[in-house]
Amino acid sequence: MDFEELRQALIIFNLSERASLEEIKDRYRELVKRHHPDRETGEDSERIRAITAAYRTLRKYCGQYRYCFSREEFYEQYPVERLRAQFGYDPLWGGRGPEKE
Repeated sequence: MDFEELRQALIIFNLSERASLEEIKDRYRELVKRHHPDRETGEDSERIRAITAAYRTLRKYCGQYRYCFSREEFYEQYPVERLRAQFGYDPLWGGRGPEKE
């Protein structure tokens, strides 16, 4: 697989550069349902082959992806937690400090 294949798969799925595995799977189901040859819509079977090939490419990429569990990536995924870490305990923002058990 090269980057151009990956880019083409994203174009076929109409996804941005940042997509979750769940979004990829949902989009695949939607496209297969819409373009399946058994629907009698006159769809070209070549289209379903392209969709399936794009899905394989995306799944292969996701299967080999190294997940990042750094603090920076966590805050990128959960921006509310970044704000809580920055301002959560600030009295100006209504914070009271860490809760004691």
